[in-house]
Amino acid sequence: MKQEALIESILDLNSTNVWKLTEQDIQKAWNDEKNEGSFATSEDKLLNIIRLSFDVVHYNPSDPREKAKYENGEWATFQHCNEKKGWVAVRKKYITRLTDLSYENIRHITAATLLELIDRNFGGGWDSIALSLKDIILSGFDISTTTLPASRIHAPGGTLERKVAQGFEVLEIAKGTWIEAIFAKKKEPLAKIRMNEDKYDEEGNLRKSSSKILADDDEDLPEDNELGNDDDDMDNSPDDGQMDEMYYSSISEGVKSREDQDDDEFAGLSIDDGEE
Repeated sequence: MKQEALIESILDLNSTNVWKLTEQDIQKAWNDEKNEGSFATSEDKLLNIIRLSFDVVHYNPSDPREKAKYENGEWATFQHCNEKKGWVAVRKKYITRLTDLSYENIRHITAATLLELIDRNFGGGWDSIALSLKDIILSGFDISTTTLPASRIHAPGGTLERKVAQGFEVLEIAKGTWIEAIFAKKKEPLAKIRMNEDKYDEEGNLRKSSSKILADDDEDLPEDNELGNDDDDMDNSPDDGQMDEMYYSSISEGVKSREDQDDDEFAGLSIDDGEE
């Protein structure tokens, strides 16, 4: 039974489905579209998407050394839309070490694959991983660890049993008579906020046809007076003359009240001039 193609056209390629394709899938989809018609305007964008999951190189098939290097079966090759640009060779990026992980590919591996990569890291456990790699891992997986005596790690109702029941994969690393258990579970993808597709294109830019719609919407807005924002009603602030009068009045009252306070303080006291 023939397997259904993951994409019908190379133009259907995006940052999600590119991870599921092989070199041969890319090669076939590219050549099919190139034979049907030129897609030169989309070529650079497509190559950038391909680079997420594939090594991409440009080479000259007329050069015997380059031809032998890229046409040996390890790479899939195809020609640029503009034949003067030469040829392209692509090869799948395989994740074989922790250092192969990136923020792009971490979401396209399983928890079992991740733990296998950690196990290959010299058996050092979670603490042996560089902080930069931990950040990448934690962006795609929920991780927790525990270290217990070997005799207790599989105790009924213990941490390991509970974590497995919650859907975590587990890696056990022996450390003497103790065992470090690393639990990993893939994070659920965050829901993306989709903008109104009628007003915005795929890149989030306002469609030209929608500009007029927004302009018409603005015309329907009520005038300031209809919203109760009449300038005469809203401007209740005193003018400059009133401000000066208020300022002088407050100063005068302050001085007067101070003088009254002084009078009250010395009220009922007689001043002795020192003469007897």
